[in-house]
Amino acid sequence: DPAFGFYYPGDLEALQQAGATLVPVNTLQDSALPDIDGLFIGGGFPETHMQQLAANASMRQSIRTAIDNGLPTYAECGGLMYLSRSLIWNGQQADMVGVIPGDAVMHPKPQGRGYVKLQETADMPWPGGDTTHTINAHEFHYSRLENLTATGKFAYRMRRGTGIDGQHDGWVYRNLLASYTHMRDTSQFRWAQRFVEFIRQTQRKNRL
Repeated sequence: DPAFGFYYPGDLEALQQAGATLVPVNTLQDSALPDIDGLFIGGGFPETHMQQLAANASMRQSIRTAIDNGLPTYAECGGLMYLSRSLIWNGQQADMVGVIPGDAVMHPKPQGRGYVKLQETADMPWPGGDTTHTINAHEFHYSRLENLTATGKFAYRMRRGTGIDGQHDGWVYRNLLASYTHMRDTSQFRWAQRFVEFIRQTQRKNRL
């Protein structure tokens, strides 16, 4: 949809090659999530659609309930902002999904920009992790996650870059992973395959 349109075609193809069927979701117009096994919210410009996103309260509640109930979810940058408590820009504040206990506050200058180097922590929820491996990716965001009211778990330790707090990125809650970092599916980091396997792993656990 217009609020979240930043997806690498190669990453979407990698998700399909890993066995996923892609189902489009419109956070501005749809009233609720469809029947899905996992959710990927990419980057975009939620700040320019913040009032429309806030007005679609039924979709926000649908996503909040799904994540609270353990839906495997991956969010990048704009997706992280949407999952925060509220979005603040140009003196206006709009309610967002609220599953991340902080506010996405827009600033005049970039709060994170350029290439980043990450290392996974033991809190990374996806299978196949390697805490010794360095992941190369990038970030570009004018917002910063502020007013956090809880101490969270993080999937990544920043070796270079800003992330969420200057030292970490990848907020982990239930089966949610939300980061400012934009990943590319490469031979060095098969994130799409790992996310799909995480969805399958979650399905197997739910059937027990």
